[in-house]
Amino acid sequence: MRKVLLTILAVVALQVVAQDTLQVEEQPEKKMSWLRRVIRGFSYIDEKYVEPQHYNWSVMLQATHTYDYYHLGTTGSDAQSVWLSPAPNLKVGPYFGWRWVFAGYTFDLKNVDVDNKDLKQEFDISIYAAQVGVDLYYRRTGCDYKIRRINLGKNVDTRSLEGIPFGGISVGITGVNLYYIFNHQRFSYPAAFAQSTIQKISCGSWMVGVAWTRNSIDFDHEMLQQEIDERLGSNTVKLDSGLMFNSVRYYNSSASVGYAYNWVFAKNWLFCSSLSLALAYKRTRGETYSSKDILNLNNVNIDGIGRFGLVYNNMRWYAGASVIARAYNYHKSRFAANNIFGSLNMYVGYNFGARSRYKKNKE
Repeated sequence: MRKVLLTILAVVALQVVAQDTLQVEEQPEKKMSWLRRVIRGFSYIDEKYVEPQHYNWSVMLQATHTYDYYHLGTTGSDAQSVWLSPAPNLKVGPYFGWRWVFAGYTFDLKNVDVDNKDLKQEFDISIYAAQVGVDLYYRRTGCDYKIRRINLGKNVDTRSLEGIPFGGISVGITGVNLYYIFNHQRFSYPAAFAQSTIQKISCGSWMVGVAWTRNSIDFDHEMLQQEIDERLGSNTVKLDSGLMFNSVRYYNSSASVGYAYNWVFAKNWLFCSSLSLALAYKRTRGETYSSKDILNLNNVNIDGIGRFGLVYNNMRWYAGASVIARAYNYHKSRFAANNIFGSLNMYVGYNFGARSRYKKNKE
């Protein structure tokens, strides 16, 4: 984690130096230092394809609909599984940006009491530049999950359990994602997801990334067994030992490759589609019902992330919507877990504080 943070700081420092270099007056190439020439080349943007940001500051109001879907199960001929997700919720919050750094806080409108232990909250920091991007996120769910589906074995009718509230699960996720855009001279990822530039001509790019994520699941299997006994009968079925755990922590390190495309279908309008697959190494540690730290497993799986965005941006005002979906998978011989997390963001924002090179064109 320390190496990742050092990398992020180095990237941010490079971007600050690069931007300051681009804003100085033109100098003869022979008078420029070697380092400055390298930085300028590294941050070059083809302005036939991408219009740079004209402002230093931005304020934005965003509404976010989030969706979580968790699958926990065992494998084999007598496999059992349960699918859980919370009720749909709306979170609203302000965001504030300076150049590539965009930070904000959203809160659940249904849980505005700060003393509520079940408060849902999310904190995001995004750093976007032409060729690199960094996402840091912290997220905690409440305990308002419902059982969407449950399989307790062959010939067991579980329809009476579907849709009932289940407060025995609590989920958290903390992570950092760093990615590199190859065709950053002509393709602008920030144009679709940071609204800091404008894509003029349709273009795409390959990208690669690395990420670190910590997922936590606290699970009350005794509460689930109680619900089963009450609705199906105490002698009907018992949970498989693979589902009888108290908590699980997933430490996920991954490397990804993907492709993104910006489609400019009208002036100031943009639609972006981005898909990436990640080869992820997962280290899992948990506590079972009978003994602590027994669930200690390592595995390699394929994860995925998709981003889709629709944006209108005339440089001063912008508005749009984006969908971000992440899928995490974990499979071993007797235990499996899948998590799909998605969010729909709708926003409107305003840029201000013209940069020095554009002030003469602003009123």
